[in-house]
Amino acid sequence: MVTTQTELIGPLLRGVSRSFYLTLRVLPPAIRPQISLAYLLARATDTIADTKAVPRAKRTVALQQLQNLSHVPDLGAIAEQQTSPAEKQLLERLEDCVIALGQFDEADARRIQELLKIIVGGQIFDLQQFPGETEKKLVALSSDEELDRYTYMVAGCVGEFWTKMCVAHLPALRDWNVDEMCQLGVRFGKGLQLVNVLRDIPKDLRIGRCYLRVKDPRALLDPENFEAIRALYARWLDTAVDHLDAGWQYTMKIPRSETRLRLACIWPIWIGLMTVARLRVENPLDPERRVKVLRGEVYGVMVRSFLTSRNDGALNGRYKSLRAGAIR
Repeated sequence: MVTTQTELIGPLLRGVSRSFYLTLRVLPPAIRPQISLAYLLARATDTIADTKAVPRAKRTVALQQLQNLSHVPDLGAIAEQQTSPAEKQLLERLEDCVIALGQFDEADARRIQELLKIIVGGQIFDLQQFPGETEKKLVALSSDEELDRYTYMVAGCVGEFWTKMCVAHLPALRDWNVDEMCQLGVRFGKGLQLVNVLRDIPKDLRIGRCYLRVKDPRALLDPENFEAIRALYARWLDTAVDHLDAGWQYTMKIPRSETRLRLACIWPIWIGLMTVARLRVENPLDPERRVKVLRGEVYGVMVRSFLTSRNDGALNGRYKSLRAGAIR
């Protein structure tokens, strides 16, 4: 691998990927560079979309130019607004990321480009659907279908991409039914994104976004109004668990020999179920009590899954236990 890719899929990746870096590191070497670079590109466009100090129209134009990777715009003004040094560096080196994309074979590069096109479409949808940057211009989605579409564009599509990349490079998966696995992969991604959406409601409300279909999103700014949406919220938690069930089916179809790939799928599912279990008993509208799985618990998940990664019985037993806590 040439120096440019080595530098990008190293310190830069670690600086911007936070907890997901652990998942990227455990991936099989045959697919790690491609998925890591795809993450960097998506992370860069997400940073552009979220830079509120830059006019929304300018951000939208930049995203449109990047959607097909046909042109890398001047991102100097957007980069200067970043409070994170790593995200600033990522934007400054976005052209290097595009150059690194050209170092993969044509099929891999095309898969990454197709993925980015969909993800950027989701980011543009966000900017167009939610015109404000604060709670003063708070808007809610108008239908459940919009939320389902959004979760596909920013995460479900990753399940398709991930599956196709794995089948292309891992001989142990040659017997997979690609269409079936892509469908499971889409639901896997949707489930993870739904958990994020349902956990981050207080933060999203205060930047003008309500992903739930409610008549008066401003009422959700008061945690005491949670009872009014409890049934709706519980239904979406149930949907998230159903999608994670599909993700677990996906995971258990990975051969035992592909330990790294199994672990990369097990970790987010188990952590997702642990998060849902806590959302069931907390007031998710309270901005002072953000639900999260602690770092020590994440390491516990990693150790336990590593010790049982080839034991389907033990893995299924742990999944059922975590799921029981998530549906109570």
